[in-house]
Amino acid sequence: MTLSLALVALISAFGSSFQYGYNVSVINSPAPYMQEFYNQTYFDRHGVPMDSGFQTFLWSLTVSMFPLGGFFGSLIVWPMVNNCGRKGTLLINNILSITGAILMSTSELAKTFEVIILARVLMGIYAGLASNVVPMFLGEMAPKNLRGAIGVVPQLFITIGILVAQLLGLSFILGNDSGWPVLLGLTGIPSLIQLAVLPCFPESPRYLLIQKGKEEEARKALRRLRGWDDVNDEIEEMRREDESEKKEGQFSVLSLCTFKGLRWQLISIIVMMMGQQLSGINAVFYYADRIFQSAGVQENSVQFITVSIGAINVVMTLVAVFIVESLGRRILLLAGFGLCCVSCAVLTLALNLQTTVPSMSYVSIICVIVYIIGHAIGASPIPSVMITEMFLQSSRPAAFMVGGSVHWLCNFTVGLVFLYMEAGLGPYSFLIFCAICLATMVYIFFIVPETKNKTFMEINKIMAKRNKVEIQEEKEELKNVEAVPDEQAEKKENFSTKL
Repeated sequence: MTLSLALVALISAFGSSFQYGYNVSVINSPAPYMQEFYNQTYFDRHGVPMDSGFQTFLWSLTVSMFPLGGFFGSLIVWPMVNNCGRKGTLLINNILSITGAILMSTSELAKTFEVIILARVLMGIYAGLASNVVPMFLGEMAPKNLRGAIGVVPQLFITIGILVAQLLGLSFILGNDSGWPVLLGLTGIPSLIQLAVLPCFPESPRYLLIQKGKEEEARKALRRLRGWDDVNDEIEEMRREDESEKKEGQFSVLSLCTFKGLRWQLISIIVMMMGQQLSGINAVFYYADRIFQSAGVQENSVQFITVSIGAINVVMTLVAVFIVESLGRRILLLAGFGLCCVSCAVLTLALNLQTTVPSMSYVSIICVIVYIIGHAIGASPIPSVMITEMFLQSSRPAAFMVGGSVHWLCNFTVGLVFLYMEAGLGPYSFLIFCAICLATMVYIFFIVPETKNKTFMEINKIMAKRNKVEIQEEKEELKNVEAVPDEQAEKKENFSTKL
């Protein structure tokens, strides 16, 4: 791990992924004060209090516009990263964040709640782009032996963003009547830092060489990121990948969905992204407050418990950074979804029995903690790493666009329907999440390969066998042909023409 690689990972994740997490959580604590602001603004305009139903509608819009914006952000990943580059997209994306921060922080002075809703849409689009581009950017820059650890860094900063929002949202800090505009506006600071610092670091070497044909710039970027001059092996690997995909060109989402050679990769990322969001993480956080209250925690202390859960989330994601290269991606996915599955099953039982068996309240608390641990080490961070690793340069942007869209649509769906599920099924809602976790785990066990310490070409060859295509054999022959002496160049040319 060189200093340049560490710094570009930290700046990219802090300036982008951090804000995703921050904006997920930032409106939870000051919600009562923001709703009062909505009501007071309406009263000042019309002279009558806002109808409770209309206020509920406006607040639902405020909450749901963020994941909906995230979906729209995911839809522009493919054209943005192909035309502006990975680093360029991140820099342009900061305009949305800074604009959103200004709108939210000045909304009280301007006496308008509409700009908050608009700003949440902008922040959602920002997060939709950031949640896809940062893992792609860092995954393409990292060497194969660090790709998993670097790939988990964005998720680590998402959890840090959630925790920071929870801490600053405490009632005696900024989660109060006078502090909430500042709390919402602070999201622009990481963007300003990223705008100032990220231009000092190189673009993705794979993007420079394969998509722009700038080999010398790619070499300079690799030398800086690796800390040594001999980068010929990685350059040759990129050339082989480029040569093998020239006839296919850049994949659009439509061509990705219809291409047989990437069928199981596409199905796998859809399953993992659906499992990630439909596994019940939002429901567990929703139930957490009442679970702790039922165990005897005072209502005014629940906010500190919420912060503690956020801290556990950060710590376990940090653990994932250090163990993903030793244990592998597949083990963490299976262990993560397995812990979530068991936790949901036991939590259903505990919630139903806690009124008759008081000790079950403590079992519920344990289940929440175990669930958070499971999600933090596997279900949350690893699917994005797998998208980077299971697709080559020509198909990776479209794959992130599909995976990101699934992620945000499922996020939006859970937010929309969970309250109805909870009203109709109560604690039995967690049995549905249990079944989703189990189904995802079974799929991963039978279909998803281990990608630890493998090149992108090696991973693609593994998946080609499942897709029942022969393209990988041709790529392997191409590798052998490139190793022949110069006097056999004519044979190499003939082979390339045939390919």
